[in-house]
Amino acid sequence: MKKIILSLALLVIALTGYSQGISIGPKVGLSQTKLNLKSDQFKNGDSKFGYHIGAFARIDLGGLYLQPEALFTQTQGQFSFGPDDKQYDANFNRVDIPVMVGIKVLKLLRVQAGPIASINVNSKLKEAGQTVQDTDFRNATLGYQAGVGIDIGNLIIDAKYESALDKFTGNVAGFNTDQRTNQWILSVGFRLF
Repeated sequence: MKKIILSLALLVIALTGYSQGISIGPKVGLSQTKLNLKSDQFKNGDSKFGYHIGAFARIDLGGLYLQPEALFTQTQGQFSFGPDDKQYDANFNRVDIPVMVGIKVLKLLRVQAGPIASINVNSKLKEAGQTVQDTDFRNATLGYQAGVGIDIGNLIIDAKYESALDKFTGNVAGFNTDQRTNQWILSVGFRLF
């Protein structure tokens, strides 16, 4: 994980020297998550809402842009398990570091995609007791995001979909991919400069 964060930081620094401009600002948003547990023993529950808060930078690279972000993210999930189908809630608190590469399609519209590194801060199952055991919340994982955005003055609005890379590979450069919760994300940022 440290290698990926260091690599991303060095990439941002290197690209800043070649860029035509850089913008920085705060970013907040909401997400809608639904657990997709791939097991006959678990039943997936209802969709849940989460939030994120942090900062973004946008580096203009001519026709393209690079948009790294650092966000504290809280997501939730729900599932049922066991003979009585008891319902459990899962809370996932993590630091997300998405790095979007995008292109402006029209003056306001942007299309973007890129990897997202997630560092587990505090994830837990509520009231699981001894029923659900050996839960392994990985310390750090890698997924992807893709979506669209619009810019209105200094306001940026992004709508993205997030999912796991484990459908394609078990790891990338020794960095674990995962079966993260799939989620729809709507966020708003404000360019300070």
